[in-house]
Amino acid sequence: MVKEGLESFRGKQVLLLQGSVGPFFKHLALDLQHIGATVHKINFNGGDWFFSSHNAINFRGSLEEWPQFFTDFSEKHHIEMIILFGDCRKYHRVAHAIADKKGMDIGVFEEGYIRPDYITFEKFGVNGHSQIPRDPLFYQSLSNDEFSILETAPVGSTFRYAAWWATLYYFYSALLYPLFRHYSHHRPLNLFEGVYWIRSVWRKQWYRYKEFGMQKSLSTTYTKQYFLVPLQISTDAQIVDHSDFRSVEHFLEKVILSFATHAPKETLLVIKHHPLDRGYNDYTTYIHKIANHHNITRRVHYIHDQHLPTLLENARGAVMINSTVGLAAIHHNTPLKVCGTAIYDIEGLTYQGSLNQFWNQSSNFKCNRELYNRFNGYIINYKQINGSFYRKLKRSDLECGIIWSLSTSNM
Repeated sequence: MVKEGLESFRGKQVLLLQGSVGPFFKHLALDLQHIGATVHKINFNGGDWFFSSHNAINFRGSLEEWPQFFTDFSEKHHIEMIILFGDCRKYHRVAHAIADKKGMDIGVFEEGYIRPDYITFEKFGVNGHSQIPRDPLFYQSLSNDEFSILETAPVGSTFRYAAWWATLYYFYSALLYPLFRHYSHHRPLNLFEGVYWIRSVWRKQWYRYKEFGMQKSLSTTYTKQYFLVPLQISTDAQIVDHSDFRSVEHFLEKVILSFATHAPKETLLVIKHHPLDRGYNDYTTYIHKIANHHNITRRVHYIHDQHLPTLLENARGAVMINSTVGLAAIHHNTPLKVCGTAIYDIEGLTYQGSLNQFWNQSSNFKCNRELYNRFNGYIINYKQINGSFYRKLKRSDLECGIIWSLSTSNM
């Protein structure tokens, strides 16, 4: 479904559920209609409505009413495929289970496994629900054509576009809440979402000043003497659904305890905040409290916007729940310990022992570069689409602004 491109949707009855913030799904509907698909859309809140296409209906019932509504709608319109963004949202989980039971095709969009130039599109599920093979033998059996990467069009910065779309989406979600009062979102709906993005910009400048010289120190004085811990967004499904951690704080507590108890005394722990969570959360006080409790305050550093490739190249190892940073770590030959469920947590690519052992054994771990090249090429060719949800590629001839190449159509 991602070697024939959009052609694989020709003549089908397609239902779009929630998309990314912004007009991506609205434009995708136009592309699907252009190739002969019949497209339906269901809106769940004011943000969905604002960015919806003309052939859309509003679901204003409760979550308890959603299963029957989805079942009736899909049967009435003979839906053959549902497309959604993220498979862990409450309404999507329900629809996914019903669609799977009824034999419908399921297409799931998600932020790119490999960034910044790709978005993810998989059949059935993504991340922890992905059907991507985890057996190294699968990748070793690939032909050269299956993992040779084609030319990619650069996306460029998407921050201001994403900020604008998110501001509009959450503004209308909050403004029209009375019309969708039964809707349950995966994070609070705030009429003043733009305030968080403004605060994010302000904090970025403040952290740049506050952390001046930190990157130079880590890449010179402390090179190979620190472990990097990239954090997730606080509401990320990687924490809520694909890990055993209750929250970012719970993850920090476990990692800092393990580091204090088992890591070599000369090493540092460098915790990096997620850039898209900058305007919402600040873990400075919490990290200081936990580090102080374990008497390692001087060994723990909390940073924000340092250059990630440089951090990875100079780190002794990296620890994370599940993040696209994981593939970047493997790319830079940084020993990696995954604490959640990740598509790349494969023997030969990541450290398979316990976190407590990792601190002392990371230096002995060597990534299988051939396996990585084959895995990386396969993911790009079969699970990634060149483009962005938030800005259009100039080279794209699609309304949604992505390059849906031949190789990314075979799901």
